[in-house]
Amino acid sequence: MIKLTYFAHSAFSLEFEKFKILIDPFITGNPLAPVEAKNLNADYIVLSHGHGDHLGDTIDIAKRCKSTVIAVNELANYINSKGVNAHNMHIGGVYSFPFGKVKFTIAHHGSSSPEGDYMGEPAGILLMINGKTIYHAGDTGLFMDMKLIGETNKIDVAMLPIGGNFTMDVDDAVKASEFLKANLVIPIHFNTFPVIQADADLFVEKVKKAGLTARKLNFGETIEL
Repeated sequence: MIKLTYFAHSAFSLEFEKFKILIDPFITGNPLAPVEAKNLNADYIVLSHGHGDHLGDTIDIAKRCKSTVIAVNELANYINSKGVNAHNMHIGGVYSFPFGKVKFTIAHHGSSSPEGDYMGEPAGILLMINGKTIYHAGDTGLFMDMKLIGETNKIDVAMLPIGGNFTMDVDDAVKASEFLKANLVIPIHFNTFPVIQADADLFVEKVKKAGLTARKLNFGETIEL
């Protein structure tokens, strides 16, 4: 059993057996986050890209917990330069960790450090843990290869941005849901800032009308997979 907790924006934790994994832990400075970064622990942190609202508290948490950060090559090098252990990967690569497998997919966005340096390609994240496949799309626009991702992976949960402006909006995320055919779709990356206001309930309704299953998670809510 995997415990999946949503911390608002694009931040999640996964707990499986003895492992604690964080994805894009933007907590400090996140007005919707229901927790404080100092109270989060992680064995591994997986990053979709280097923007501050995804890199977030990675450095501080990883130093405190001696976490391993998993990211694309350039971002992993940056993390390593900050005195944090990082595992370098890249788009299309798969690697087996003690908790399961990680694969990075394409994402159409950008990626830079808080200092403005290039941090490699942005990515989506596929996690294969305990027989479950979890897809975190990161920040992305809609792209046709999402259909390929859905065809080559039996996705149990997909987390898709719906806020528009920087990423897909509600309607594009509904089309992405149709491409992916995940058992459950969770809307993310909305309402954190005025420019990404979106109606997550409307998204859920539209996904259901498409014959699929979606669920809006409350900030801090945990579900079991």
